[in-house]
Amino acid sequence: MIDPKLLRTEPDVVRNSLRMRGEDEGVVDDLLAADEARRSAIGTYESLRAEQKAMGKQVSRAQGEEKAALLERTKALAAEVKQADAEASAQGQRFDELMRSLPNLVLPQVPLGGEDEGEILSTHGQPRDFAAEGFEPKDHLELGAALGAIDMERGTKISGSRFYILTGVGAELELALVNLAVSTALRNGFTPVIPPALVRPEAMDGTGFLGQAAQDVYHLPADDLYLVGTSEVALAAMHADEILEADQLPIRYAGYSPCFRREAGSHGKDTRGIFRVHWFDKVEMFVYCDPAEAEDEHERLLSYEKEFLTALEIPFQVLDVASGDLGQSAARKYDCYSWVPSQQRYREITSTSNCTEYQSRRLNIRTRGAEGTVPVATLNGTLCAVTRTIIAILENHQQADGSVRVPAALQPYLGGREVLVP
Repeated sequence: MIDPKLLRTEPDVVRNSLRMRGEDEGVVDDLLAADEARRSAIGTYESLRAEQKAMGKQVSRAQGEEKAALLERTKALAAEVKQADAEASAQGQRFDELMRSLPNLVLPQVPLGGEDEGEILSTHGQPRDFAAEGFEPKDHLELGAALGAIDMERGTKISGSRFYILTGVGAELELALVNLAVSTALRNGFTPVIPPALVRPEAMDGTGFLGQAAQDVYHLPADDLYLVGTSEVALAAMHADEILEADQLPIRYAGYSPCFRREAGSHGKDTRGIFRVHWFDKVEMFVYCDPAEAEDEHERLLSYEKEFLTALEIPFQVLDVASGDLGQSAARKYDCYSWVPSQQRYREITSTSNCTEYQSRRLNIRTRGAEGTVPVATLNGTLCAVTRTIIAILENHQQADGSVRVPAALQPYLGGREVLVP
């Protein structure tokens, strides 16, 4: 969540951020009123509690009728203190709920707008001219089926729509991509982590995934556990309620985990193939750092994503995501969009977000600063979302005979194979 002091001292900054996101700024007035009510209730409780303590000393010295009167007042005061404590607690809970509903503050350099209104920062690689090569490109599902790599029919039979099975070379491709991604992360100073895919509500809420993204989350009511949509959740919660020493920072993790998403808001979208599915595996970068270093760290995470996609010889663009399309926790977000020949357009393949201090305040993750303990900054970035990366490889490196060329960087992880043959 944001710093409560900023809400009190610069409420217009919060209002402007909400306007940039296209959200109702009236919640700021609600928050200011709730904060005033909370502080007033606390003041009343503390005043009554002080009177109660003072009266306890008077009772011990009093005698006769005076003592009886004081005891009567003490009894009434105890009830008032109890009621004031309950009121302060209720007002505090109301304030906290409103605070946790606020999205992160948008950084000023983020482009203004909604979905599909982000700014293209750069284009990398050149999409192939298949017409000049003399054949029509197939889509990933047709290629994957011919290679014996993707089985949608049996995936649906087992689990329902938007599920799949990777078989044979498809399974090998996943393992090769994961190994390449982990090797890339290790080379850049990340510690590999395989975290739980089931987390407690505190972890999910602390990372902001029970807000606007709640409809896409799988919940197991009998256990009160959530299936993660990204290992970001577990990696962030690893250090909840901890104080990280300044000389430990930055801490960089690369988590490998399954990811589960309902895709509740995507009914009828991308129903063919493995682009938009309910489960996929992913290697996710996650960083804890000094807030002053967060923007530089964000650029660094983007550079690793670009390095990975370039190594796979995939044409892509980098998008500075517009303010109205940011997730609840993100102050700024970059997306990489890979070229999809069968669709003749760029589609999202990775993203990286600077969450500033938003998640660490919710999860109580701090470091020691000159003025005591302060929240750290957290950032995340997808290094390899396996299914979408498989799509990009199959479609961009297909050949006229239905085979698929293996990028040089991936060949060592596929036994040296240069081509995948049906």
